Amino acid sequence: MVTFSQIEPTPSLSSTSPVLEIVHRERQKSLMLRVWILSGLFFMALPGTLLGFSNLMAISTSHGASPLPAAWMQGHGHAQVFGWIGSFILGIGFYSQPTKARFGAWLPRLCFILWTLGVAIRWFTSIYGWHWRIMLPLSAGLELAAYMLFLKSASGHKRETQPGAEKVKMPIWMVTVLVSTAGLFAAIAFNFVECVNLAMRGAEPAFPHALDQRYLVLLGWGVLVPVVWGFSARWLPSFLGIARPDEGWTRLALALDISGVLCGLAGWIGVATVLLASGTVAMAWALQLVRKPQAPAKVQGIHPSFTWFIRIAYLWLIVAGSMSIWAAHADLHGGIWGASRHALTVGFAATMVFSIGPRILPHFGGVQAIFSKRLMFLSLLLLQTGCTLRVSSEPLAYEGLLRFAWKVLPVSGVLELSAVLLFAANLALTFLLGHPAFAAKMSSEAVEAH
Repeated sequence: MVTFSQIEPTPSLSSTSPVLEIVHRERQKSLMLRVWILSGLFFMALPGTLLGFSNLMAISTSHGASPLPAAWMQGHGHAQVFGWIGSFILGIGFYSQPTKARFGAWLPRLCFILWTLGVAIRWFTSIYGWHWRIMLPLSAGLELAAYMLFLKSASGHKRETQPGAEKVKMPIWMVTVLVSTAGLFAAIAFNFVECVNLAMRGAEPAFPHALDQRYLVLLGWGVLVPVVWGFSARWLPSFLGIARPDEGWTRLALALDISGVLCGLAGWIGVATVLLASGTVAMAWALQLVRKPQAPAKVQGIHPSFTWFIRIAYLWLIVAGSMSIWAAHADLHGGIWGASRHALTVGFAATMVFSIGPRILPHFGGVQAIFSKRLMFLSLLLLQTGCTLRVSSEPLAYEGLLRFAWKVLPVSGVLELSAVLLFAANLALTFLLGHPAFAAKMSSEAVEAH
């Protein structure tokens, strides 16, 4: 391995060129990550949250979701999961690959173009229905092609071991991330097959309700949950100063989650919800979030409240699992199911992104720190307030238990939209106006990676 101590004080061009090449590639990777993140922020804020907000306003006015086209609702969800979270996953995935990538810069760029174009076409088609029998399969095909390119790139970077050395056991966080990778591939393939089927036999550009419910189980519990679990197991011990996750409990949580997703896809909803809810408790225990920290939390460059919001996120996950059991037995008009999914996607997944994103994304993008700690805290506070109002009022409104709850739903939407816009603005300003990381540090990390 090359270190700076091995470089001559007055090196020749041939001795410095490998180091300069590595630094150049690192900077390219950071710039490409910024592009992925900014694209994800766009889909989160406009096609995702803004469309969801307009849908919520229409639902609150009519006291029901029936007047809204199903394609609008599904377009909102697709933009959130694929456009926002999917872009973040792919961007971080490419960034995490070794600097000496054998495919160079062309493959990540091509993947970005295909993925972003596919998500944009899906959103446009869901709203306007323009030539949807052609555009839906096209968008799904572009997304599938982009993900296959990502897998091709990732497959070329296997862990190396010295000859004669024992094979190193894969860390549990990596196992969890691989489960989420398989889940995302399954969701993309599912989407492609059903979009083709819809184009050939469907009457409108939207999945049938029963099929969509199973698809949502795969997206929520097969993609979002394991990817957040994996990165939690990787980063939270360092960020929160807590012990490493208990491997046995983590494997149990994964087994319960996978079993729950499979049961949900098979239509065994009652069994699926019990398995999924049990998995949430097992994972919260595995991460040891309620135990006393072993070291001070690392809050440099971010708001110190993020340690509490991370714990709140996992509380939301348990709420989501518990409400899904309630929904399986008592939901009549979609209110309990909707509240459960909102607790999962906004209360858990979005809170984790809003908490950990300001900690890791500026560093990955070559910026010293988040633009504003106060904006970070305010976005998290607004998100929690809006999510609490939404999850508590949605079952009351939809199930006809309290008419006043219909007036609370728009307030929750305004708060959550404000939170999303603040988060997006804070990250965008970070990348556009933030102070670059120290050049020496970047060079050192690049050389060590080589």
